Amino acid sequence: MTPRQIIGKIGLWLSVFVIVSPAILFFLWMLSLSLKFEIDNAAYPPVFFPEHIAWKNYADVLASNRFLTYFINSLIVTGSATALALMVGVPAGYGIARMAAHKSAIVILIARITPGLSYLIPLFLLFQWLGLLGTLVPQIIIHLVVTVPIVIWIMIGYFETTPLELEEAALIDGATRWQVFRHVALPIAKPGIAVAFILAVIFSWNNFVFGIVLAGRETRTLPVAVYNMISFDQLSWGPLAAAALIVTLPVLLLTVFAQRQIVAGLTAGAVKGG
Repeated sequence: MTPRQIIGKIGLWLSVFVIVSPAILFFLWMLSLSLKFEIDNAAYPPVFFPEHIAWKNYADVLASNRFLTYFINSLIVTGSATALALMVGVPAGYGIARMAAHKSAIVILIARITPGLSYLIPLFLLFQWLGLLGTLVPQIIIHLVVTVPIVIWIMIGYFETTPLELEEAALIDGATRWQVFRHVALPIAKPGIAVAFILAVIFSWNNFVFGIVLAGRETRTLPVAVYNMISFDQLSWGPLAAAALIVTLPVLLLTVFAQRQIVAGLTAGAVKGG
């Protein structure tokens, strides 16, 4: 390795460290807050390593009467929105890829990058007219605004990279287009479906805006529940940080274990399919 390559590699790692270090520091500070008593959280200068660990912060959050309810709500909303998005998005991605419908792919890209708030007000009025506000149904439906474009965009990229020869052979043997999709294209695209599933879960689980507007007292999801721990009377940083870490843990673990698939899916969806 030449000195120039060594310097380039060092520069690359320094750049990565500078970019990533704020996120790492933020996460470590949240972890420190969640393990400290309030007297340490309010101390000046700040205390990073507490002398006594406040495990009660996590115990108080888990013992909350509504925490399990909010967790189940998040599972229902995220699971339903992801399943429906896969049912709609995988066939749609296949159709767009095989028909080379580039204009449709551009529309999907626009839907993917459009802020969810753009859809919130008209859908809020619709759900209010239907009398569905305060239930889980509007949250599941509106989460499709986030999950469906992601699934379609990723699947377009994956289906464009799969070989056409196998599908053409199946058509020659007398298979219908639906049979080709089900028995040939779908098994080949399983890695792409896994990536779409992971990203749909992450984006749906972390969604905050839709839940705070459409949810009722008994139908809040975990991100909204964490926000509701903030009050004007008292702000307990320890339980708040503990709750935030508990909410983040599922998607954090999913991201860590599936980071290669996520990068591959984002790359395929970014450079193909449109």
